[in-house]
Amino acid sequence: MGTPILQFGTSRFLQAHADLFIDEALKRGEALGRITAIQTTGAPERAGRLAALAAPGGYPVIIRGRKDGHEVNREQRITSVARTLSAANDWETIRKIFCDEAEVVLSNTGDTGYTVGPDDLAGPVPASFPGKLLALLHDRFAANRRELTLLPCELVSRNGDVLKRLVLDLQGDRYPESDFRNWLSESVIWGNTLVDRIVSEPLEPAGAIAEPYALWAIETQPGLTVPCRHADIRLVDDLTPYEKLKLHILNLGHTVLADIWLAEKRPKEETVKAILADADVRRRLLAIYHDEVVPGFADRGLGREAEAYVAATLERFDNPFLEHRLSDIANHHAEKRVRRIGDFLAWAPGVPMPRLAAIAGGQ
Repeated sequence: MGTPILQFGTSRFLQAHADLFIDEALKRGEALGRITAIQTTGAPERAGRLAALAAPGGYPVIIRGRKDGHEVNREQRITSVARTLSAANDWETIRKIFCDEAEVVLSNTGDTGYTVGPDDLAGPVPASFPGKLLALLHDRFAANRRELTLLPCELVSRNGDVLKRLVLDLQGDRYPESDFRNWLSESVIWGNTLVDRIVSEPLEPAGAIAEPYALWAIETQPGLTVPCRHADIRLVDDLTPYEKLKLHILNLGHTVLADIWLAEKRPKEETVKAILADADVRRRLLAIYHDEVVPGFADRGLGREAEAYVAATLERFDNPFLEHRLSDIANHHAEKRVRRIGDFLAWAPGVPMPRLAAIAGGQ
């Protein structure tokens, strides 16, 4: 049986996000079909994961947290992955599936997934994800020139646009035919997406623990194909508001808490949940949201959306099952202050934000 969805990456995030969405949609008859998942690295310790992802009984995802004021704690079995392959060992099979079966390609290749090193072509299979993708796209172009939708899920702003630029840059050196370049630009749909779900722990050999909140926002464009219909998938005209809400409410809140944790030299193992149990810290965060963040969004016409996202964020922060350490959040704190807080001040300059300005300035 063919698999119209091809997935690069086997991360716990994909297991508890896209693969779970597709599994739920399959049960309603609202998905394109099942998934072939590809391990993009040759890590031998992940061989057991490959087998478990496609096991007949599926793999477990445990959803734990709070949603709409209620505690959630349930386990689901995910059977949307029909088969798994390794790019290192199964390249010829992957090439055939990419050409003959794929209608939508998903990816989540980690923080360095878009990096192309000088030794990318040292072996029979390109080392980088962009290199692999370009080679497979060239195979498809030569075989049938069928249209294809790419939906990268890496945490990169305008990820589809970024991936397209990388692939086109490589194409100029490796496959310089002008008609291939035209096909890449006109018949391949490079989707921009934003994903939002905290997947806190892996399960072995496959599976994950995740929070109830989930969002997969996909920017619409002509010809785009989605893998399924799902309540947590939103087709939107512009991703910018969703990026801003996540960055300047959820991520900003984390950075505010990390700033307090660092300044007050609080316990090393303190978590988001624990620091918010301190009534004074909670009051300070709520004041920033109420007096500065929501007014900033309101100034850009997104006040109601910000109020709803703040409420959802506080539920996520209060997740009784999530052990999210401030020591982890505080990594690269100076850079995060600039992007999460400093950029928000610049985005809404007409709104007074004294508390955020003090944090952005390192005071």
